[in-house]
Amino acid sequence: MRVCRYQHQGQTHRGFYSEDGVVSITAAAKAYSQATGKDVAISESDSLLPLLPCGTDFEAANQLAAWVDANRGKLPSGTVLALNDVKLLVPVATPNKIFLLAGNYAEHIREGGGVAAERLETFPYVFLKPITTLTNPGDPIRIPEVSPDHIDWELELGVVIGKEAKGVSEADALKYVAGYTVVNDVSDRRYRPNPDRKVRRNDAFFDWLHGKWHDTFCPMGPCIASSDTIEPEKLPMKLTVNGEVKQDANTGQQIFPVAAVIEFISRSVTLQPGDIISTGTPAGVGNTTGTYLKAGDKVEATIGSIGTLSNPVK
Repeated sequence: MRVCRYQHQGQTHRGFYSEDGVVSITAAAKAYSQATGKDVAISESDSLLPLLPCGTDFEAANQLAAWVDANRGKLPSGTVLALNDVKLLVPVATPNKIFLLAGNYAEHIREGGGVAAERLETFPYVFLKPITTLTNPGDPIRIPEVSPDHIDWELELGVVIGKEAKGVSEADALKYVAGYTVVNDVSDRRYRPNPDRKVRRNDAFFDWLHGKWHDTFCPMGPCIASSDTIEPEKLPMKLTVNGEVKQDANTGQQIFPVAAVIEFISRSVTLQPGDIISTGTPAGVGNTTGTYLKAGDKVEATIGSIGTLSNPVK
């Protein structure tokens, strides 16, 4: 099951997502009732979390999604909306926390000139992005005037937390996941605030960190794929810029798999429903070849079984 948030005719809705179009969950429930004479109990909400594993409406939503898939050609006219006729929204409107990983794919570390450590020799490097970086599918990644010349892409698997997690083990960690989405961790590779500054020991670290924080630098979507349908270490990944393949990898190449990352973060931070963990990017970023995003580009980030996140650059 894949679910999304979208706008249509000025209203925000929840829907079942596919490349063939979006089906309003409210409209689907009405069609199901008319066709079967039975009601499906799904509460009204602006959030996708109740529809997903760990959520109160998961069983009903899953049942309804299966019925929609089986009867897609028989649904009432207007129930299925073409993707071009809706505006997709970030699947979690206001996550409390957006965690991201640095250096979680060995080949990405090597392409940047680093040495990839074995998992037992290190730990996940985690940082955060502010909510103002969140960008809807189809909305532009905006080149910042303050530092416009070295803006890069990073395709990543996003993990959506479904229930509160504190001190959970790697063996149990996936039980706390609602689903998975696509994240583009857009990065400013050479942001240097105050180029005439007095150099301090940690300047390079903070330049790197500040380069993650520009507005629009975290596109996310187009949907959330239910965690019960996803094996997070077996997903093909591909990112293109203007149709040219830049990243082509698999989530199985992660140094720290999803469950290990959840265990690590939850040791010190309470994970809450709707929190996002973006699990790092594979090789193929633009910085390796000195190729960066510019106005007029189009970035398409795809993860198998989830979907394609598309954003223009302005």
